[in-house]
Amino acid sequence: MSMSSSFQSASYADFRQLQMREPAAAKVTVAATLSFPDEARDRYPAVVVVHTIAGYRDANEGQYAAELRKAGFATLTYDSFAARGTTGLALARSGPGLWPSGVADAYAALQLLSGHPRIDPARVAIAGFSYGGELAHLAAFGVLRAALNPGDNRFAAHVAYYPAGVFGAVAEPSTYTGSPILMLLGEKDDNLPVMKIGNYLAYAKAARSPVPIERITYPDAYHAWTVPSLTSLRFYPEYPSTKKCPLILLGSGRPALLVDGQLMPFDPGTFGACMAQAPGYSMVYDASVRTKSAADSIGFLKRHLLQP
Repeated sequence: MSMSSSFQSASYADFRQLQMREPAAAKVTVAATLSFPDEARDRYPAVVVVHTIAGYRDANEGQYAAELRKAGFATLTYDSFAARGTTGLALARSGPGLWPSGVADAYAALQLLSGHPRIDPARVAIAGFSYGGELAHLAAFGVLRAALNPGDNRFAAHVAYYPAGVFGAVAEPSTYTGSPILMLLGEKDDNLPVMKIGNYLAYAKAARSPVPIERITYPDAYHAWTVPSLTSLRFYPEYPSTKKCPLILLGSGRPALLVDGQLMPFDPGTFGACMAQAPGYSMVYDASVRTKSAADSIGFLKRHLLQP
């Protein structure tokens, strides 16, 4: 059973505006679809499913949500970009507001589900693809959760499909909310080199602030392996990429860059220059990896949300 719903969210110009709890740049109403499994029960665990930079697609996010419902999870899907009357590519080119606005939407979705009488508020997860995968990771950052002030609510688990690889968290107390995170990576993904995540985890471990990330890497997978419309391998130069840039680390203070395991001051000009050096990335669908990754991610969610 599916029903139309909506939630109130906000658009932010950048993370500073969000973290300083300044008034949002704009308020927005996001249309959503809440769907339940066929199996009747009093309360359901749920998963917020966040789309790629291309926006919500039935063949990608919708199909994954259907598989989640077969596994016993209620699902909430929506399109952040359509709610703002634009596209993900246009927002990505207009400045850094793409990311904090997406995190605001994710937490507004969590608030909606947490107040629903048929949803167990302690068992709401988030899963996302590419742009949505990056948001699934960002939603685990303690400082962003605190800035959005959701009360006791937090996501119980996070699944990041081929995330964009833009952000990490400064190693400090309460870096993460503590909920488990699964990152699904492609060895051939030229938008997020696997080594970039490895270096981030090594930094956190050396700082004695290990992150709760479990990684699964698929040897033959390119970016967007779950999207059926990407029938042949192609390079897309129009999409921004940070593959040649260091991670931007967010924390309680100013953002920093992770360079050779050390924190360096964040310089927007320098970061923009490294993005300009290597725009674009390759994408292609892989049915076998899609099947395997769906089983891996749903197994992860079952372990953390369905087992006592």
